[in-house]
Amino acid sequence: MSEKANNVPEPSSGYKVFSLIKKLFIYLLAIGIIIAAIMFAADHSPNKSFFGYRYYTVLTPSMSPTYKTGDMVFVKLQNASDIRVGDVITFNPSSSSDAYLTHRVTQKLENYEGTGVTCFRTKGDANDTEDAMLIDQSRVIGSVKFSIPKLGYIVRFVQLRWYFVAALIILLWIFFRLLNMYLAPKSAEKDITPQETGSADKTE
Repeated sequence: MSEKANNVPEPSSGYKVFSLIKKLFIYLLAIGIIIAAIMFAADHSPNKSFFGYRYYTVLTPSMSPTYKTGDMVFVKLQNASDIRVGDVITFNPSSSSDAYLTHRVTQKLENYEGTGVTCFRTKGDANDTEDAMLIDQSRVIGSVKFSIPKLGYIVRFVQLRWYFVAALIILLWIFFRLLNMYLAPKSAEKDITPQETGSADKTE
């Protein structure tokens, strides 16, 4: 009896490309979920941060062209002593509001009027005049270290339309499953012969 040949076909180039895209999608999705979870957690309190950073979405063009509407700025939490004139800071202009502004420091007033408090005068790059109010150190979150253009629009959309994003992820998962079934290499049919099965016609 001869041994059976187990013929396993090589995956096609299309299947290899699909597998690579699928793995990339899964990795990016996992990273995106982790980042989104961190952002959602940090978004509920100004006291929370990730490695000393918080993020904010630019809602007005007051800092154009440095930061435009929809950009996301990442702010490093800092004490007033570490902030210099020319830095772009994020601060809460009013204790009665949860809104935050991101403007540039034009003047730093240490020990303002003998109070021992450091205050800042600020101005939006696109504004003609400085802000009317002085910002004391207790209202300052920190200074902007970097930004990502238009990311704020995406994060805002996910926050307000999370159910749409969840449905889209499910549909993409189903799509990849179906595509995997279609492109997966099929096992070769095994050739079976009378000799291999051991059956033979008997003669007297």
